[in-house]
Amino acid sequence: MNDPAIRARLYPLLLGGVYIDELPTGSTRADVVHITEHFMHGYEVKGDGDTLQRVENQLRCYAEVYDFVTFVVTEKHLPKLLPRLPEWVGILVAPAGTDELRPHRPAGYNATVQRAPLAGLLWVEEIKQYLLARGLAGASTLRQREVAQYLRSAHTIPLSHLAQYVRERLMARLPERLLLREARRAEREQQAARRARRQKNKR
Repeated sequence: MNDPAIRARLYPLLLGGVYIDELPTGSTRADVVHITEHFMHGYEVKGDGDTLQRVENQLRCYAEVYDFVTFVVTEKHLPKLLPRLPEWVGILVAPAGTDELRPHRPAGYNATVQRAPLAGLLWVEEIKQYLLARGLAGASTLRQREVAQYLRSAHTIPLSHLAQYVRERLMARLPERLLLREARRAEREQQAARRARRQKNKR
């Protein structure tokens, strides 16, 4: 059971809102992020060919930004993964011989989201615009590190308000992401066709 096969089972379960593949999250990438007006749910997929070496770092990064986190794994990984995940992290299992995902335990609400990592899901200019709208004079001149430092120490910015802004911006960006994804797919197909022609001409 590989990653694409597991994702194909996951996508139909993500009702409402949008979902984004490979969203940069801290020092890693979330495989799938389901975003609605009310929450963000990060999913990490582990197929049979994947290892569990990065689980701790992935979990740390996801816990800083997502309201819910779920690992979607094959039965092979379940025994070793269970002791490494806190109880609030959900688990879905992809059994062989079926097209469904089996719930092992639901995701609980994550109470460890932090302002600076959450804002890091957006472009720095988007966060500057947010800070300017909140009345922070001089926000447009801040560097990325200074923006993060301000968000870590600024208790006047409600986490819920910032989270809503982040969700809105990510959802608004989806059409652009889809166009870029299609452009990249077309480019890969053109490259493959050129390689095939070169191979044919060599014969």
